[in-house]
Amino acid sequence: MTTIQDFTTQYGLVGKIDAFGYLDWLKANPEAPRKHGRVVLVTADTPLKASRGEGKTTTTIALIDALNKRGIDAAAVLRQPSMGITAAGSKGGASGGGKASLTHPEVIDWGLTGEMAAIAAAQNLLVSFAEKAVDDGKLDTILVPRVSEVPSRSLRSIAVDYGKGNVAEKVVLTPTSELMQIVCLSRSMDEIGRRVAAMTAGTLEGKPVTFGEFVDLWRITNILGDAVKPAVTETVNGSPVYVHGGPFANVSIGIPTLVSVEMACALHDVVIVEAGYGADAGAQKWLDIAAREYGAQWPAAAVVVTRASTWRDDPALAWRYPFHVQRLENFDIPTFPLVNLWEGEDDQVESLRATAKELEFRDPIIGNLYRDGGEALAPQLDGFVEAITGAPAAPQFHSRKGMNLLEKVRWIADNAYGVPSDRVVLKSGFAESLAEATRLCADEGISLDDLAVVAVKSPATMTDDDRAPENERTVTLKKVEVRTGAGLVHVNLTSSLTTPMPKIV
Repeated sequence: MTTIQDFTTQYGLVGKIDAFGYLDWLKANPEAPRKHGRVVLVTADTPLKASRGEGKTTTTIALIDALNKRGIDAAAVLRQPSMGITAAGSKGGASGGGKASLTHPEVIDWGLTGEMAAIAAAQNLLVSFAEKAVDDGKLDTILVPRVSEVPSRSLRSIAVDYGKGNVAEKVVLTPTSELMQIVCLSRSMDEIGRRVAAMTAGTLEGKPVTFGEFVDLWRITNILGDAVKPAVTETVNGSPVYVHGGPFANVSIGIPTLVSVEMACALHDVVIVEAGYGADAGAQKWLDIAAREYGAQWPAAAVVVTRASTWRDDPALAWRYPFHVQRLENFDIPTFPLVNLWEGEDDQVESLRATAKELEFRDPIIGNLYRDGGEALAPQLDGFVEAITGAPAAPQFHSRKGMNLLEKVRWIADNAYGVPSDRVVLKSGFAESLAEATRLCADEGISLDDLAVVAVKSPATMTDDDRAPENERTVTLKKVEVRTGAGLVHVNLTSSLTTPMPKIV
């Protein structure tokens, strides 16, 4: 009998799964045994600093260990970390810690199964084709950046044929690339091929030119063959974990690949999905991009992770955590606060519960997950288990395709950041950027308003100044960038972190 093992090959210490092939086989064999797992979204409070994590991965690992301990078939889907950021010490990896860890963290954090390298090779090959197209007179400008996983300030501003053609280019980190977005959102190699063909390579006499007009795309899809296969790893306690997709929910979509989540849902009863950074970043993008626009499952429940120090130690920012919890509850998603304790904070448990009660939260889940792992959570999950196993399926909210771009951004500002539309400010130059993006789309025969909005922002702030009084908070829109292949439009706002390479700290 055919099983997932027939679609799995060993790659060093982990397995690689042909998720496209497995899901195609399930479609062709509807009588084959499969599960219909419920998605639970793990998100977090907005961190106090961009480089500081609240413990989402540690929580995700502890949660599936705790659920499996209670007899519930649970798995997790995680994003692969950016090796460059990990190497620079700007942020930790994506393998948890302590008793809530994955096996072989050195593999997870340092290249995994070559996914990032394959995506980087494919995108850089596309840019090389674009450079050749400039020489051949097919392009005047190049709009697709090169990518790298190695932080280097020297790559922040470069030019091709310096002193001759002076064709400006830039370099960004691999997980922020359009090709990573295409891999995350696509459900087949054919779809990846179509989307790569629709990527805007550059312009000729002011008109956009797509890669499909001058590139043999089989070269790109061949390179991506292994990059589209999720890696099978597990927690130190034996719970299954799938790793696929890129990080950076502040300047990209920051979610795992949709195919890895759908595969996991066919194999398990509960699938914990971790989205990047805070609820104003990755969770917003899971709901408004993955679910609304790309048909991903609406969460049956959500967990919002915070640290005691993030939640309560800065009174000017204390509004953010309750805002996140209530926002998700407003979507009829049962939302559970989880406080990830650090060493020396056990004596705060009762006061944390009292504060949660005052805020009318659901019963909070509290524990030192690094020290105690899933054992700390298992006794606290009665309400959580009831929500994900007993409640009816959450509704699938409608698409916003066709809504005016500015109206979509104002909706995000109001609902995800708490800033009403009359306090959304347009920076000088934004109108020109919007007009240029509109023209580019029109010239390619698509509508800008049909693209899903990616909010490009600092991960550590929701508004221009989160410390301002509520009635004075604003969101400033800065510029627009279209990614026609991925079907996305990036809108830079607040204090956007868009430098191509990170600072080395």
